[in-house]
Amino acid sequence: MKDSHGRTIDYIRISITDRCNLRCRYCMPEDIPSISHEEILRFEDILRICRLAGRLGIRKFKVTGGEPLVRRGCLPFLKELKALPDTEQVTLTTNGVFLKDYLPELQALGIDGVNVSLDTLNPDTFQYITGRTDFARVMDGILSCQACGIRTKINSVLLKGVNDHEFWDLIQLARDYPLDVRFIEIMPIGYGRDFQGYDRSSLLPLLATRYPDYEVTKKTRGNGPASYISIPGFQGYIGFIDAIHGKFCHQCNRIRLTSDGMLKLCLYYNNGINIKELIRKQADDDELLTAMQDAILRKPSEHQFFHTALEGGEELRKMSQIGG
Repeated sequence: MKDSHGRTIDYIRISITDRCNLRCRYCMPEDIPSISHEEILRFEDILRICRLAGRLGIRKFKVTGGEPLVRRGCLPFLKELKALPDTEQVTLTTNGVFLKDYLPELQALGIDGVNVSLDTLNPDTFQYITGRTDFARVMDGILSCQACGIRTKINSVLLKGVNDHEFWDLIQLARDYPLDVRFIEIMPIGYGRDFQGYDRSSLLPLLATRYPDYEVTKKTRGNGPASYISIPGFQGYIGFIDAIHGKFCHQCNRIRLTSDGMLKLCLYYNNGINIKELIRKQADDDELLTAMQDAILRKPSEHQFFHTALEGGEELRKMSQIGG
């Protein structure tokens, strides 16, 4: 369906848990109280919401967390989500720690793509950023994933003074393997406010010094806002996602479902609808459908991250609590 600004909304990011097995400095550097088992959305409720979303024209689903693979029942849920009548695409975003363990099942259910968060190729820096020593497991998962034919993307957040010197090393992954490497601008949400990051306006001129013959590609590489370039001799593409300095709200096609049942309309704002509350009040499908439709029509025209003086409506939860 279209929202009140004429944008086609056909994509939903679904957080199935706020729990994670890493402790990344810009996301969840310490233990945050997790949603209780009683308050998290049941898989059967998420599937019901997704089935109704399909009736509204939302047919592309991204499953995320926290770390989705830490929630028991994630793989059967993905299989059922793939089987819904209006589903066109189901993809997964993961930190990669358990990726190799679940690859046979992901292949069998026909997952359409996997995005892996990886900010460094140095085990020591990995431990510094994530608080864990799982670098080898993550790399093994990434390489195994692309080797078995699943469309694989790497999401990297460059942080000034932490891992920005690894820009060139991360790019080489797209040269050596048929996978895409995307550089994501740090979001000023939660712990992300404590770091300085990069957007394409600084990274692209730097890249051009070594690869002046790069080309901007118009090929569709996914459902999100990334812009991509190709470099001669590279098997994969380099992408940039900069929601702050490369604001793309005019083409936003998504809504979000948090693990505690909020249908969230924009990352910046804390508004939306508590769809879990409606479900627990025994709302029927028509009532849920109407509530979702009305919410999408209220989707804001743009975020306001640049206007920090506009207080009162902005999201105050941490990124892991919203859904990465």
